[in-house]
Amino acid sequence: MPLLLEIVTPERLAYSDMVDAVNLPGSEGELGVLPHHAPLVTMLGIGELRIRKGGTEESFAIVGGFLQVRPDKVVVMAETADMASDIDLEKAHEARRSAERMLEEGGPADTADLAAARAALQHALLRIRVAERRHREGSRHRG
Repeated sequence: MPLLLEIVTPERLAYSDMVDAVNLPGSEGELGVLPHHAPLVTMLGIGELRIRKGGTEESFAIVGGFLQVRPDKVVVMAETADMASDIDLEKAHEARRSAERMLEEGGPADTADLAAARAALQHALLRIRVAERRHREGSRHRG
């Protein structure tokens, strides 16, 4: 019996479909959600959200937000959610290089800018990892 998964960001509904299982980055570590999971509300961390549906797997690069498991559906409310197949690897590499340059060149003037540069680097590295894993393992997950 599949479960309804919705992934929502402030800008859009990123995903909505029936799935067999969801693995995602919780703030305290990896979480797995299967049908009939107990109700739950928790914070999300930064990492890869993996969806299993039939014999296929889809991935998203997720940054922050909340997870709500309800009897009728699972809702992921994330700050950002980038589907692996939509990630432009070259742009992600350029974002990484840009963030690294900012940190290497003496860094930002204040702690807020420093935190933003570190977050940008972390987000770029996550997007690269998710996109490259999809590229490496893509043929293995196709029906």
